[in-house]
Amino acid sequence: MKARSALLAANRQDTPAPAKAGKRRPTTRLPAAERRARILEKAFEFFSEYGLTAQTRALADACGVSQRLLYSVFPSKSALINAVYDANIAGPFKAIWFVQLRDRSKPLEARLNEFYREYYDTILTRRWLRLFLYASLAEVEMAPTYIAAIIRTLLETVVDEAASDAGLRLPSDRSLLQELGWTLHGNVSHLAIRRHIYRDATALDVERVIELHVRTFVAGTRAILQPATSASAKTKARRST
Repeated sequence: MKARSALLAANRQDTPAPAKAGKRRPTTRLPAAERRARILEKAFEFFSEYGLTAQTRALADACGVSQRLLYSVFPSKSALINAVYDANIAGPFKAIWFVQLRDRSKPLEARLNEFYREYYDTILTRRWLRLFLYASLAEVEMAPTYIAAIIRTLLETVVDEAASDAGLRLPSDRSLLQELGWTLHGNVSHLAIRRHIYRDATALDVERVIELHVRTFVAGTRAILQPATSASAKTKARRST
């Protein structure tokens, strides 16, 4: 396996040398929005392959633009990383998923299975996971921001729906509530890591494995949380004494 620096060097060697002064081929001028979108897409691909510590010269080469043009669109590398986060990490998450998870006209397990199948296919791609892991290793605030902005709400929603479906009382400790949610979300996320990063191919298809995790989560929630009825009965008993 080539080291990252060797891969970057090889990529630069494969790139045709720039034309000499006075013989430069004319380039097509793209609308600003289209140029920005293209740079973002190339940057997403580049960062997911080589990490966020790579130099901007190599990044500009990968984007097919000069460093000067790159910085005219994004004033700093940090600004580019933030834009990649907005477009490619948080951007694919669909707000409608929260609505669908809370739709109690459907059975709980059906809702969870539908959501995590779509989340796996839409979010947990090889490129998304690599960028997310690289950002974590580089101590960029991408992962903490995503968890704080989206995942904590998702974890609480999932546990809330599981508790309501079983007539159970939610824990008052939000940290415990979120950890319960991680028992499902973490397993599905690690499934994607195993398949896309570790290349761990097994005979079981993704949908079946997700179903196993959903059933385990639902059963585990029922084993851990207390019945809401008994909790309310105890409260009434205390008040009457």
